[in-house]
Amino acid sequence: MAEICLYTKVSNNQNFMKTKIKSIFNRSIAFIGILIIWQIMSLHYNNELLLPSPIITIKEFFNCIVDMEVLKNMGITMSRVLRGFLLSLLFGLPLGFLMGYFKSVEKAMGGMIDALRQIPVMAWVPLTIVWFGIGDGPTLFLIAFSGVFPVILNTLEGVKGISSDYYNAARSMGASRFSLFKDVTLPAVVPDILTGARISISTGWMSVI
Repeated sequence: MAEICLYTKVSNNQNFMKTKIKSIFNRSIAFIGILIIWQIMSLHYNNELLLPSPIITIKEFFNCIVDMEVLKNMGITMSRVLRGFLLSLLFGLPLGFLMGYFKSVEKAMGGMIDALRQIPVMAWVPLTIVWFGIGDGPTLFLIAFSGVFPVILNTLEGVKGISSDYYNAARSMGASRFSLFKDVTLPAVVPDILTGARISISTGWMSVI
């Protein structure tokens, strides 16, 4: 029996390594293919401003990462994205939990949230300038606004997706409302929160651009 288990384990490891190697090989071929097409197109246009070659792009990339002015501006941008992302979590998480817990809150807020998230982010730019003036205010608002909806919706779906059996089992053991939230709801919703946070920070980067 032990020999069979050992053989199965070795076989699974070999299959995993073959799959991993095949995946790396396919990605490498795709990457090399993109570089070749890129180089051919750059030679065809023969215009560094329109389409620089891969070698020139790589050189300029390394020049940028050692340029203090570029690094300073990158730091400012990352700071704005991080602050906007934290604001989206600050507003999105409580609202997502409330909508998941209470159907009345979901019915009251669901329609408005669905309507607001359909509006393109760029449509808010004139209003944000009027509201917050010139500076970080409009940028932070747009980042937080675009990122808050994934946080709300993923948190909401995570809370609604928890089986009532878990709550009933916890209540049968005398769990309080806070214990239900801390020991049942929160651990179950963490994967959905992380998914929403990942989408939120990616939309934040798109908004700041």
